[in-house]
Amino acid sequence: MIRFEDVSVRYDGAPGPTVRGVDLTVEEGELMLLVGPSGVGKSTLLGAVNGLVPHFTGGTLHGRVTVAGRDTRSHKPRELADVVGSVGQDPLAHFVTDTVEDELAYAMESLGLAPGVMRRRVEETLDLLGLADLRDRPLATLSGGQQQRVAIGSVLTPHPAVLVLDEPTSALDPAAAEEVLAVLQRLVHDLGTTVLLAEHRLERVVQYADRVALLAAPGAALVTGPPAEVLAVSPVRPPVVALGGLAGWVPLPLTVRDARRRAAGLRERLAGVPVPPPGGVPLPAAPPKFSGDLPAPRREGRRALLRGLLGPGRRPRHGSDTSTSTSTSTREPYALVSRLAVRRGRVEALREVSLSVAAGETVALMGRNGAGKSTLLGSLVGLVDPFSGTVRVGGLTPHRTRPQELIGHVGLVPQDPRDLLSADTVAAECAAADADASAAPGTCRALVARLLPGIDDPTHPRDLSEGQRLTLALSIVLTARPPLILLDEPTRGLDYAAKARLVEVLRNLVAEGHAVVLATHDVELAAELAHRVVILAEGETVADGPTADVVRSSPSFSPQVTKILAPQPWLTVSQVRTALNEPTVCAGPGPEAGSDDGTGGHPERAEPGRALGRDGGDPPPGGPGTTEDSEGAGAARNTERADRASGEETAAAGAAGARPVPGRAGVGPGAGRQDGAPPVCRPDRPGTGPGPDEDGRAPAPEEADGACSGRGGDVVASSTGDEGAAPAAEEER
Repeated sequence: MIRFEDVSVRYDGAPGPTVRGVDLTVEEGELMLLVGPSGVGKSTLLGAVNGLVPHFTGGTLHGRVTVAGRDTRSHKPRELADVVGSVGQDPLAHFVTDTVEDELAYAMESLGLAPGVMRRRVEETLDLLGLADLRDRPLATLSGGQQQRVAIGSVLTPHPAVLVLDEPTSALDPAAAEEVLAVLQRLVHDLGTTVLLAEHRLERVVQYADRVALLAAPGAALVTGPPAEVLAVSPVRPPVVALGGLAGWVPLPLTVRDARRRAAGLRERLAGVPVPPPGGVPLPAAPPKFSGDLPAPRREGRRALLRGLLGPGRRPRHGSDTSTSTSTSTREPYALVSRLAVRRGRVEALREVSLSVAAGETVALMGRNGAGKSTLLGSLVGLVDPFSGTVRVGGLTPHRTRPQELIGHVGLVPQDPRDLLSADTVAAECAAADADASAAPGTCRALVARLLPGIDDPTHPRDLSEGQRLTLALSIVLTARPPLILLDEPTRGLDYAAKARLVEVLRNLVAEGHAVVLATHDVELAAELAHRVVILAEGETVADGPTADVVRSSPSFSPQVTKILAPQPWLTVSQVRTALNEPTVCAGPGPEAGSDDGTGGHPERAEPGRALGRDGGDPPPGGPGTTEDSEGAGAARNTERADRASGEETAAAGAAGARPVPGRAGVGPGAGRQDGAPPVCRPDRPGTGPGPDEDGRAPAPEEADGACSGRGGDVVASSTGDEGAAPAAEEER
């Protein structure tokens, strides 16, 4: 149904192809899961299926992509719309109409379906995705997760033969994610729909996949195979797989059910062992005082951040609350919400909600989509006027305080990071953040490099992937080091290694006395980072307590390790590793070594394709130009070094009597250890971060010989730019 033949994509100005030499076939009625670290080119591959790459994004496409027999070089996206349904990382980019029901019907109207068919399919989709109560709601009033469900529904109603989904569950609560994935599985099994899906939250989707395709690094060869075999060498691994690797289980489990059946021995080893505190750092008995070295924000504030604080059309209020701040008190919370009620038209977004957040504390807000999490965060930065109740942050009342003054007390990273981005390059964004925070030059840029290596200075923020844009927005807010940090879905688009780096940064800030409140559907992040969990439902607080107590009592919000090791009180793989006194390990090739979730690894030291068969062969020699020639030679040298290092370490392990792990011989630095765990990472082996972005770089100029010929060869297209993006999107729909 989908066929990639020796496909490579290069964007103008990039040092090398984003993807190279991809040969892949996705059969009819198959669900293929595409995995890999942030920025390796997953979105580029997905975009090539519906023709957006290169007809809309620009760049040069080498090779051939065919869908249901149609060559995407000679068929533009609108000519594939009856066959391919596509949902990207940003659901707002898909919307054309104003209400939920109209949006579900729009694609069918464009295809000319009969009114009776349209009505029936809309009703079916409303029921399938739990949208019936929202049918008349304006799209602008929906939460991020609700918008994502509508975007998915809008491509399901035309019943396409192929579905291409980029991070479809990233903004969904656990229950909604299960519903969406169950619908996809039903379409695959009952109707023969072909699904190609990219997702970072593998714990949600891996059990539904027929096969997994792994892009381990930018330009790396694609590795395909059964999920357990591919994840054994993948740099991104869900907790259940990481726990299986730590315990030495072969084959690796993919589901909680499989892991529980094999966890009796591990539970015996952990019996009576003290459980490390959640969040990695115990909650202090009294909130620590700030050191007093926080940079004072400049008077004019940051333009982009003010846009994020104020929202469209809102102006700053004159005058501010002059109450004395008690932020350094060791007895009172830094942020206090008391009996807060918020109304949005006829909808009661919050009802009598109370919350206190102390310095040095991390609080996770959880709950289904539309529960009021983002509204509560907005009230803490003055975006939302209370209907009743009070909100205090650092002694100030946010909605009565000028943004220029409030910016020194609280920072918000919203769900859409573009609200904070206004400059033309990453370097300019970072320079503005340093100036606005009165921080040393290079502070923001260092944070970006630490959280997600491989983002180039000249890159325009719009050309970054969703995860990379989020990383840039996070770095801008963290540069000012506000005492209260608010994060709304901070792990959308982040792989496990990038998430581990974010956790480390936030833990350091909390240890210094900062308070963190994050709204998230990522139960693994909450278990790893939060001291407390607050669950909201229908605008009301239904649970508020220590992380372990709340998540262990909730089937929906329990992390995978908790479900596997219950009734023991373990939450994360890192807790288990600490309890077993196991060092951080390499889990195969990857961008970052030594991460707590077992995602560390070294792509330069291993060739995944040598462990598993590829759908195609090695990247074609020669390639177009000397850059690809030199890169091919470098890849060959890296492979040779990996083979030599792997062979030497395997021999050493054999001489010591180590038992190699089946299915992992010759993969990564060393073959195995006596306990079945991967080898110890040495600190002198820095990992390499992801390079070119997933969603496309600056548009490539048209070349004289780049015309679509309908035969073999290349396709070169130029991007329409921002001004043409919205009309083009509507036209393609």
